[in-house]
Amino acid sequence: MSRHSTDRPARDVAGPLDGVRVVELAGIGPGPFAAMLLADLGADVVRVDRPGPSPLAGDPAQDVTNRNKRSVLVDLKSPEGPATVRALAARAEILLEGYRPGVAERLGVGPEECRAVNPALVYGRMTGWGQRGPLASLAGHDIGYIATAGALSMIGAPDGPPVFPVNLLGDYAGGSLYLTTGVLAALLTARATGRGQVVDAAIVDGTAHLTAMFWGMLAEGTWRDARGRNLLDGGCPHYGVYETADGGWMAVGALEPRFYAVFVALLGLAGEDLPDRTDPRNWPELRRVFTARFKTATRDRWTAVFEGTDACVAPVLSLHEAAGHRHLTGRGTYTEAYGVTQPAPAPRFSDTPGTLRRPPAVPGAHTPDVARDWGVPELLKDPC
Repeated sequence: MSRHSTDRPARDVAGPLDGVRVVELAGIGPGPFAAMLLADLGADVVRVDRPGPSPLAGDPAQDVTNRNKRSVLVDLKSPEGPATVRALAARAEILLEGYRPGVAERLGVGPEECRAVNPALVYGRMTGWGQRGPLASLAGHDIGYIATAGALSMIGAPDGPPVFPVNLLGDYAGGSLYLTTGVLAALLTARATGRGQVVDAAIVDGTAHLTAMFWGMLAEGTWRDARGRNLLDGGCPHYGVYETADGGWMAVGALEPRFYAVFVALLGLAGEDLPDRTDPRNWPELRRVFTARFKTATRDRWTAVFEGTDACVAPVLSLHEAAGHRHLTGRGTYTEAYGVTQPAPAPRFSDTPGTLRRPPAVPGAHTPDVARDWGVPELLKDPC
């Protein structure tokens, strides 16, 4: 089964956020991803790009996080720039910015200025450290935020360094998803009361919030505050990854007894006198047995053995391999859109699905259209 292909805008179905206008002040990392989520769900997201080269190298036409958006050029350092952004904010329901604390205010597009022209505006602020606190004014990146929040210390082998999960955990999970949740919750309140508010989304807050379950386990004594020694962090032999004969990897998640029974049977160990898995003192021996067994066959062979069973075992796939997996192609999890393989919008909606309506927005490409559609003629002035 091939991946679903999208070659032209899908306009026949409106997403759940159809009609919601969003202004995104261009940035990098979690802010653009959050705006993409809103755009995927049907919001009319207008990205305000600055004149000149992009702060990131690469072709903006290939930047998937800018899909489904429209872009205008505004020079916020020009005399007219801030007023133009405020004119957009006056016609929007949500504004997203990812500057350091105080920068938007100095530019004349902070919460007070924008909400003065639109009291119902939801003003979403995306930072690493938050708007307040001893570190609020400092620079930073994902790795430092998740380190400070305590999450990075949990990931990796007990005898090795912490392993950073690219920027998925901090920027996108602890950042973008919390910003998106926050502005949508505030939007409900604004529509009910006519009053907007400021949403302070900090990556350190969101990442710390993601560890909630483990704080409960620490309190009850079922989690050790030490990397690689627990049920879900690689310490447990039946919840981990194992190398195969050809250098591939298999992921094992056989936690429940009935799934574990299927796992050891298919691994060819059903008749073996295996140590009690509920006693952590036996975990090193079980890991030794599982490691040796997985090394006897290739990843494809083990995939064939476990596929279609409740052993909770799966091959570790690369990005390209994942895009071609039969389950993900069957669901349309990945799609070919505008010449780029990319994840389809998520989650799924029965009546108002998200769509890929537009390719990544090239800076300034939609200035005349937005000026017309939003009624902001100021955009047509030369931003340079």
